[in-house]
Amino acid sequence: MNALKKWIVPIVLGILILFGIGSYNGLVGKEENAKTAWSNVESAYQRRNDLIGNLVKTVQGAADFEKSTLEAVVNARAKATDVTIDPSNINPDQLAKFQQAQSGLKGSLDRLLLVVEKYPDLKANQNFLELQSQLEGTENRINVARDRFNESVNVYNKSTKTFPSVLFAKIFGFNEMARFKAEEGAEKAPEVNFDFNSKK
Repeated sequence: MNALKKWIVPIVLGILILFGIGSYNGLVGKEENAKTAWSNVESAYQRRNDLIGNLVKTVQGAADFEKSTLEAVVNARAKATDVTIDPSNINPDQLAKFQQAQSGLKGSLDRLLLVVEKYPDLKANQNFLELQSQLEGTENRINVARDRFNESVNVYNKSTKTFPSVLFAKIFGFNEMARFKAEEGAEKAPEVNFDFNSKK
């Protein structure tokens, strides 16, 4: 009986160490997957930024195109590229700032594409049509990347909260990661305004 008691403590410690190693490695893997998913989100947004640069150059060729519309897109693009997120410390505030900058760019781009309707030559330009098509595809990529990021964060967050991983998550400092959320008011249908005389 004494011999059995002598082995129980080392066996229990050994099991705890194995659980700890397994939990730690599992959390690291899930956290890294979430970080990679965030990098894919940034990559999709970068693709859009690159396409917008080409789109602006194409539109500038239309000599009488509204300068203020182009400037709004260029400025929004600059602001959007200024906001960066540290993937090792993604929090709701960072995501909100990132999303606000991206929404500003998307709004400017939408206005640009709407104004283009007044320029039949530009609308028929093959480069413009191709860029417009690529932008539409990129918006879909962005949505897919954000969904995949949220899925990765969900897996990671569940691991930091379920037993026995929760014990080791707290010990080793694995904190909950923020998910990408819809913009406030995104649940409402956007207002479509085809009034080209409006300064909006």
